[in-house]
Amino acid sequence: MWLQGFTDRAVLRLTLMGLALAVSGCASNGPGSDGAERGRAVHAAPGDPRAAEVPPEALTMYEQAVAVMASGDALDAELRFKEFLLQYPGFPGAHVNLAILHANNNNYDKAMAAVDAALAIDPEYAPALNQLGVLHRRNGNFLEAEAAYLKAVTASPGYALAHYNLGVLNELYLQRLDHALRHFERYQEIVGGDEQVEKWITDLQRRVAASRRTANISE
Repeated sequence: MWLQGFTDRAVLRLTLMGLALAVSGCASNGPGSDGAERGRAVHAAPGDPRAAEVPPEALTMYEQAVAVMASGDALDAELRFKEFLLQYPGFPGAHVNLAILHANNNNYDKAMAAVDAALAIDPEYAPALNQLGVLHRRNGNFLEAEAAYLKAVTASPGYALAHYNLGVLNELYLQRLDHALRHFERYQEIVGGDEQVEKWITDLQRRVAASRRTANISE
């Protein structure tokens, strides 16, 4: 299992999100209030079989790179992950972390190449599929983003982050409130205790119910 910990801020947040809110009439307490989808750094968990193949001192080096990444020193973190991959190229989490660093630097070609490298190692690696969805969404390819997120939750049903991202994508970009509600509810079932998401769920329940009442009246 891989733990996570970074937030992906939407590059197109001010323009695309403003358009989505205008079209959908989304309430101010919806996902648009804090950014967008999430992409998170991948840690090396002791129970993961790939981690078992790496010496403890190398895992320490890896986690130090994650810590540097969390501190905001992107250049140092990138160099550390690249050094790690020279010795352990089959560790997909390092490729995903490089993809996040490149994406945060708006270098989408390098980010996509890093995601592709992770998926070449494991085509069903949920963090890589999630990051693939983030990259597609940032480039305005919403259906491709949805496909990547859905593949992530198919490969790993308990991967909460992709459910969260599907909720944001469906509410703000695809205008599918019922789908958004379902994925936010699933996210909350898995992680629990996310007060912000709970507010979004309450708001979506109200809006979905109102939409269904309007549809019934029209019929």
